[in-house]
Amino acid sequence: MKQSERPLGLWALALGGFGIGLTELSVMGILPEIARRFSVAADTAGTLVSAYAIAVAVGAVFLTLAVRRIDRKNVLVGLVGLFIVGNLVCALAPSFPVLMIGRIIAALCHGAYFSVGSVVAADMVSENRRAGAISLMFAGLTVSNVIGTPFGAFLGQRWGWNTIFWVLTGIGFLVLLSTWLLVDKTPAGARRTCAGSSPPCAVRAYGPPWRSACSPSPR
Repeated sequence: MKQSERPLGLWALALGGFGIGLTELSVMGILPEIARRFSVAADTAGTLVSAYAIAVAVGAVFLTLAVRRIDRKNVLVGLVGLFIVGNLVCALAPSFPVLMIGRIIAALCHGAYFSVGSVVAADMVSENRRAGAISLMFAGLTVSNVIGTPFGAFLGQRWGWNTIFWVLTGIGFLVLLSTWLLVDKTPAGARRTCAGSSPPCAVRAYGPPWRSACSPSPR
């Protein structure tokens, strides 16, 4: 799948990275509002952050393993669907435990999305542009790291604690549509030769984070 220097599908992946990063960080700016809304202590509200991080670690390992034989575009669509459901649950949460459940659901897609998405991004361009394609995808995450917390705080203080979750749900639907329209289907488990390696090796399509990037090329 060798296309233009910056295929539109890369921007869809970057938008997904932005939304996921915003989901992780924006809640930090509205913890006081959440604590007041659900009448919980500040440290209890803070568990929304730590629970998200734990769910990211779990999802990165087990979801990536579970989807390794599925078409990558379908995997991305499913992961974005999980993202939408999680943030929608948060936006509608009537209680703190339900809000926690929504955060965990949204977090499960985090690691797997970047694992699969980086492979899809690399496949969209010629071999000498793969690093740039992956960096463009992660640019969305980088931007969210800069604006995530203040953006969440601004929305929470101006329009209510759950406004950011409605915004994230909307971003999720936009990512879902753009992924469906702009990202081509790619077979699962495909391997690509690593440039400049000796002996030749093949890059695993995606796998658990502890696994080496390359393995001996099949003969």
